[in-house]
Amino acid sequence: MIQTEKEYNAIVERIEILLQDTDNIENTNAKGYIELNILSDLVADYEERTYPVAKPSLVEVVKMRMAEMGLNQKLLSELLGVSTSRVSEYLNGKSEPTLKVAREISKKLGIDASIVLGV
Repeated sequence: MIQTEKEYNAIVERIEILLQDTDNIENTNAKGYIELNILSDLVADYEERTYPVAKPSLVEVVKMRMAEMGLNQKLLSELLGVSTSRVSEYLNGKSEPTLKVAREISKKLGIDASIVLGV
């Protein structure tokens, strides 16, 4: 288990050296294959503990999906069947969508229900 940032940096450097030989990545009989896999697991565990990634907020995901789909607030309001001012409130964090609107957001924007419901 990696305990310090110094250990982490040293192991990352070693991984970079091991990655220079492509055999270490794919060939299970390669000299550095096992070492690379063990060190990679150690780094992954350390990063998960030290640099956790927060779940995105509904507002962030909706804005991203709007950009992907080429939607503005007016088009989104039409798609969801709510007023543009209500969409504005959702996007500014001033109000939360009702369960009915949350369902529409999930279905029509293809956003996972757990993100829409904040669970």
